[in-house]
Amino acid sequence: MAGSGLIRTLGPRIERVLGRLPRRVFVVTSPEIWALWGACLQQSFQDEPVVLFLAPGEEHKTLKSVERLLRQMVAAGGDRGSLLIALGGGIVGDVGGFVAALYMRGIPYVQAPTTFLAQVDSSVGGKTGVNLPEGKNLVGSFHHPRAVFADIEVLGTLPDRELRAGLQESVKAGIIRDRALVRFMEDHADAVLGREPKALEKVIAASIRMKAGVVNQDERENGLRMILNFGHTVGHAVETATGYKALLHGEAVGWGMVAALHLARQRGTITSGQFERLEKLVHQYGPLPGLKLRTAKVVGATGSDKKNVGGVKRFVLPVGIGDAGVVEDVTPGELEAAVGYMLAAAGRG
Repeated sequence: MAGSGLIRTLGPRIERVLGRLPRRVFVVTSPEIWALWGACLQQSFQDEPVVLFLAPGEEHKTLKSVERLLRQMVAAGGDRGSLLIALGGGIVGDVGGFVAALYMRGIPYVQAPTTFLAQVDSSVGGKTGVNLPEGKNLVGSFHHPRAVFADIEVLGTLPDRELRAGLQESVKAGIIRDRALVRFMEDHADAVLGREPKALEKVIAASIRMKAGVVNQDERENGLRMILNFGHTVGHAVETATGYKALLHGEAVGWGMVAALHLARQRGTITSGQFERLEKLVHQYGPLPGLKLRTAKVVGATGSDKKNVGGVKRFVLPVGIGDAGVVEDVTPGELEAAVGYMLAAAGRG
């Protein structure tokens, strides 16, 4: 559900979805988000939920954090009938969902995403999990939320950099599955970046519709769902190579899309004109931060990508605009060239 003022009425909305409110409700959130929206959320519940804090940053998206949250739930008297609310961005959603999947072998949870990226991407599809030092999202499970409440109102407090980073996932959605979304984001960039409600709602709705449609056809990522990883092979590698500290996730995906677009142009799955148009769109929703990395380090970090099977590197490439496919025969030379192009572009920025 998308709309304005949802967090202020979250309790009654959850009650309508579940039929009744559980005795014990937990909220996993960050201190910063709770300071902004905690009072609004609490006022919608007769009995105040138990608040569990997760520090912001990919460095806290770990098994250690999960164990700490689980033990806090035990100490607070959580049981199999408890409910968990993930209030925050993608990290809170991923960790909160994973905690819900594990606690008592699974309790219901709902997503209340507070970043644009989480609203259009990570809160939809049921993927939960945490990182390992060897790579991003290597431990997790599929555990679908009972509901997602995407409140447009919270975007008013979102920093501009966070908004632009989240919009990269909508750029991705258009490139791989929705040509009309690509055109809309090209033609209405000022309105979208200016946070005009109708423009944002259109982009959010189109992005969610695209992802939900793909997930409904392939829940467990055995085929079609893999196209949602466009830009993520190199994007995740950049995050790993920088220790998850230099870029926001959407920014890393933006650079990953630049690398993938270069490879697609070299392969001939898109024309030079399409490449220029799509690369321009990525940068239009930037600026993307510069990168100071060695090509070999980024290429090496792609080895832990979850799409790889049997040592074969799988890569999602656009086929024209609004379509994408997975290729399995990317050579080391092609990958090095794509990463090299990306790093050269990042150096110019």
